[in-house]
Amino acid sequence: MEEPIFDVTDDAYLHLSRRDQGLTVVVPHLKAGLSASEVHNTLIALLDKFFQGSDLQDWTFWYYTPMALSFSDKYKPKFIVFDCMDELSAFKFAPEELISLERRLLAKADLVFTGGHSLYESKKQQHSNIHPFPSSIDKSHFAQARKIKEQPADQQHIVGKKLGFYGVIDERFDIELIGNMATLRPDWQFVLIGPVVKIDEATLPRNKNIHYLGQKSYKELPGYLSGWDMALIPFQLNESTRFISPTKTPEYLAAGIPVVSTPIRDVVKPYGIKKLVHIASSCDEFINAIESEFSRTNTSEWLVEVDDFLKDISWDQTFETMVKHMNTTLSSNKKISIAS
Repeated sequence: MEEPIFDVTDDAYLHLSRRDQGLTVVVPHLKAGLSASEVHNTLIALLDKFFQGSDLQDWTFWYYTPMALSFSDKYKPKFIVFDCMDELSAFKFAPEELISLERRLLAKADLVFTGGHSLYESKKQQHSNIHPFPSSIDKSHFAQARKIKEQPADQQHIVGKKLGFYGVIDERFDIELIGNMATLRPDWQFVLIGPVVKIDEATLPRNKNIHYLGQKSYKELPGYLSGWDMALIPFQLNESTRFISPTKTPEYLAAGIPVVSTPIRDVVKPYGIKKLVHIASSCDEFINAIESEFSRTNTSEWLVEVDDFLKDISWDQTFETMVKHMNTTLSSNKKISIAS
């Protein structure tokens, strides 16, 4: 079930989109201008109708955000999973009730997963059945970047060494670091892909060698990666990045692109420790790491190490391990089957 869309003038409804392998995506369509309490009551009414006649003992509720508990708390499914991907309460403009809802969700959940080891360390005392799952990867998708010869049209005209980033440009993104590097190295071209969210676009550096290409689809990303000489993870070290495990780290590596990152804990360990990724804490350190990489004439040994590290990492393996934890938690005669 996805976030509501406020676009109807008549009665609210749930749009059901049936996908492959038994997946149905449910999107609430509500009236614009509703108060928070009206949104809450409308979602409950829609879910009451959706679950009418269903035996919730056949259901698992899988939560990605505690906020969803606000309108689903009354239901009693057979099994509850809390997939805690981020410390959402540390993000800019986080709802005040998020912390209390997370506390309630942790009390109700049968099983908790965390999006990385640092988040696990932070939460492990709050639940007796909690397991870390660092970022995984669709290796074959991003490995396409190693073979693609023609870059996307809006990147083709950018001439020179390209240093790229894709992802949300928000309060986690170190815009000052990018601006300083662009000023000190005007011959380097900085390619930034993604939407600008929760920060004022007027604060973004506007150097001629910084290129904001906007949001791209998942399918398009390998094409952009194919033209980069260096990939960047320029996150600030603050409360909103304290427990993140950036999925882009293994994605960049699968594409065969060298990476330099600020010392995000789940990047330092394991990627920095294994010397698969450069770790830099300042503008000067970033520049030194990048210049060191540009001076390297042979990356074949590094690529072998990258591929060896990534060989046991995939979303399929993550899924299978998660389901094993679910089966262990459930009684032996009420198991969830792993899809073939």
